Amino acid sequence: MAKYVIQRLIGMVPTWLIIMFAVVSMVRLIPGSIVDLLLADQGGQTASSSAKIERAELEHRLGLDRPVYVQYLSYVGGVVRGDFGNSLWEATPVSTLIAQRVPVTGQVALLAIIVSVSLAIPIGVISAVKRDSGLDYFLRSSSILGISIPGFAVGTAIVIFPTLWFGWTVSFKYVSFAEDPIGHLKLIIPPAIVLGTQLSASVARLTRTQMLEVLQEDYVRTARAKGLPDRIVIVKHALKNALIPVVTVLGFQVSALLGGSVVAETIFAIPGLGRLLTAAITARDYPVVQGIVVLTAIFVMMMSLMVDISYGFLDPRARPA
Repeated sequence: MAKYVIQRLIGMVPTWLIIMFAVVSMVRLIPGSIVDLLLADQGGQTASSSAKIERAELEHRLGLDRPVYVQYLSYVGGVVRGDFGNSLWEATPVSTLIAQRVPVTGQVALLAIIVSVSLAIPIGVISAVKRDSGLDYFLRSSSILGISIPGFAVGTAIVIFPTLWFGWTVSFKYVSFAEDPIGHLKLIIPPAIVLGTQLSASVARLTRTQMLEVLQEDYVRTARAKGLPDRIVIVKHALKNALIPVVTVLGFQVSALLGGSVVAETIFAIPGLGRLLTAAITARDYPVVQGIVVLTAIFVMMMSLMVDISYGFLDPRARPA
């Protein structure tokens, strides 16, 4: 197992380098320039000759006058040393900004996964066991509905309808868990429900499909022929084997939560990575955008490795030699 993990980690290095080159190149294709924004913020005029000199000096100071490949090599060297650069607006280390936001996004993501698994697995199992029944059709229809409705629509509905119907308003003032545990949970639970319910729909359908296949296997029929209760057959024999593809989907959904958190954190005004990324793109703050995307890519690759390792615990035949 250790040899397999080391080989996978070494194999991630080329992917990591390619991702960083793509990020460094593509963020500079965003329309607009950080230099223009900084000059406008300082009251500079781009039409005068003095302003052109000021612009050139600012580009040189920020290192934006260098070729892209030079900026890329400089960035890779910094990342290897653990230096993701400084924000162009605040002069604050990118690692510090990200470290401040990760716990918030992590809490929302963790609750979203709990909501997703708590809904998806039981729904998928019940739907498979009660195949072609009224309950099965209802659960399948609910899953299709969950996949069809965009996350931003669900989030907006959670904000608007309780206010219209019950006079209850979602709190948009962020407080930490240490300051006010109840107030903190009231703030992060709605976006977690939005993300979790949306993720649960596809997982529930996959769980149902896998359970239907597993329930037709010979070892399941043998277990039933031995007189084992259906609960034991379903949970101990069928579900464990049906979860292997489900774990794969869950692993990548955890990685995709950052994309969903951009919408959810914007709607509910949560100061997480999603809002930081949106603000950085709007402000053309290249180092912040690069840092978030690169760390997200590393997280996705590590989640992929963890999913592969988890196969060995679910099915001993899948364990690497």
